[in-house]
Amino acid sequence: MAEENQVPEIEDDPIEVRRAKRAAIIEAGGNPYGHAFDYSHHAADVEAAYSQLEDGESTEDAVQMCGRVMAKRVQGKVSFLTMRDTTGEIQLFCRINALGEEAYAELKDLDIGDWIGVWGTVMKTRRGQLSVAVERFELLSKSLRPLPEKFHGLADKEIRYRQRYVDLIANPEVRTVFEKRSRIISAIRKYMEDELGYYEVETPFLQSIMGGANARPFVTHLNALDRDYYLRIATELPLKRLLVGGFERVYELGRIFRNEGMDQTHNPEFTTMEAYCAFSDLEGMMQLAEGVIQAAAMAACGTLRVPYQGAEINLEGPWPRKTMIELATEGAGEEVSFNRSLDELRAIAKRVGVEVEEPWGKGKLISEIFEETCESKLVQPIFVTEHPLEISPLAKKLPDNPELTDRFELYICGHEYANAFNELNDPVDQAERFHAQVAAKDYDDEAMGYDADYIRALEYGMPPAGGIGIGIDRLVMLLTDSDSIRDVLLFPLMRDEA
Repeated sequence: MAEENQVPEIEDDPIEVRRAKRAAIIEAGGNPYGHAFDYSHHAADVEAAYSQLEDGESTEDAVQMCGRVMAKRVQGKVSFLTMRDTTGEIQLFCRINALGEEAYAELKDLDIGDWIGVWGTVMKTRRGQLSVAVERFELLSKSLRPLPEKFHGLADKEIRYRQRYVDLIANPEVRTVFEKRSRIISAIRKYMEDELGYYEVETPFLQSIMGGANARPFVTHLNALDRDYYLRIATELPLKRLLVGGFERVYELGRIFRNEGMDQTHNPEFTTMEAYCAFSDLEGMMQLAEGVIQAAAMAACGTLRVPYQGAEINLEGPWPRKTMIELATEGAGEEVSFNRSLDELRAIAKRVGVEVEEPWGKGKLISEIFEETCESKLVQPIFVTEHPLEISPLAKKLPDNPELTDRFELYICGHEYANAFNELNDPVDQAERFHAQVAAKDYDDEAMGYDADYIRALEYGMPPAGGIGIGIDRLVMLLTDSDSIRDVLLFPLMRDEA
């Protein structure tokens, strides 16, 4: 950010100029990286308490404030600085008569980006600008790199994501996204615990067997045991072990790692909330999904009608439900079901643009047809139910149709926001599905492994239960009207700098 009304000091490297200033401070016995500062007010506090002052009115009310210098205008024996803190900006009115010649010279030598602490009284200038009349100041941290020029800011998305610390300085509105994210997560925890009585728990990041989802894992080596482990791709199986142990309602809000692609809605490291409730079912999970997302919306937006990329999304419930087969049939323009032959479903899939793979069965083909023809059209919230068994290895079969499962995915704005099951608690059935997953590894490197300990846990008896996973990053995208997942991650994964 450029200094106003100032001639550049010299045409040298600006970083070296600032380094020279740092060295000069140290040589003179000063400290360019100061100590703790006991401030009394933030900028917002001063605005709230003194905004009614008359133009030209001064007070004797003393304040101590600190922040980053964002602009500087020197007019002979008077200088005006703009200082930003965590709540906003305040003007500093600095006079040589109040500071003394030596201190005033030091103030004029400050750079945009320096952190300072000030002591002074509150006033309003004749032009109506609320200000602090500075009587004393202290350098708290010397900035060695110039900030982006204020009129152009920091527009390059690549740099903004890679250097989030500069993005937050140059584009203060970015901060509001992450303030909302904090409120969203707090609201979810409050709803889960205070409204529904769930316990938040923590499960391991390192897992000996990849499970709980179909995904490519990150693999790491544990030297102490001389064996490979996986960064977790889901928290599902450890959480359901707790239901076996007697917990009735548990949830975990935390990081998940999947060694997959990066795009507008995917980052290899992301945040989910998974919850499991004994004696519940898919209906209970639908109510939970509506409640959690509505609580988050009210915390972030104060309304259940939220704008997203030019559309108004109505989060008021209850949300509609439709089966995957019904939607796939509508999308393909002809019947898509298990009544069709494998060859017929392959032909339909190819016709709608799916690149069919030879090992796929009917269930996988139905899900691919649905994804190709329907997903992007599901703008308002909708529960897509009755997923094929082939793509749902941890969900209970429908009693009247064993080729389908008691499962739903919640879609909003063409993307999946939640995934829920009537949890499979039959150890024999689960073992058979694990074996099928192991066999599928010959052609599917996302298939799960065989978790013998989880089968052992189920053999002790797990009560009927409903379970759900909700994608927190996508929810934050929705509630902050952000079109990229990188906009809601403080430090998104980036390729190495060239």
